Amino acid sequence: MDWTEFLADTNRQLALFRAAQPEAAAGFAALARAATANKALDPKTKELIALAIGVAVHCDGCIGFHTKAARRHGATREEVAEVISMCLYMGGGPSLMYGARALDAFDQIEAAEG
Repeated sequence: MDWTEFLADTNRQLALFRAAQPEAAAGFAALARAATANKALDPKTKELIALAIGVAVHCDGCIGFHTKAARRHGATREEVAEVISMCLYMGGGPSLMYGARALDAFDQIEAAEG
């Protein structure tokens, strides 16, 4: 999968939804801002948790967006790999499959962003 193109396509689809349902989209955005605010847990930790949940629920969009955000907040490849190990421990084979996708996303996003 080309994660950069996938995220661009997903962003285009989300823009269409935001135009069709601006109030619902604004509500979700407000929830996201509140949940990711720097409080007891720092933003990097929160993004790594979100990435783990994305792996657990098999959500490619979640994997892509939260991998990118975790990296923006300073997450390393080793940290992402360790998160995937926890997903494997808790979720078995399906988490391994989506965890491998998450590591691929990290590598591609890192290469694209430098």
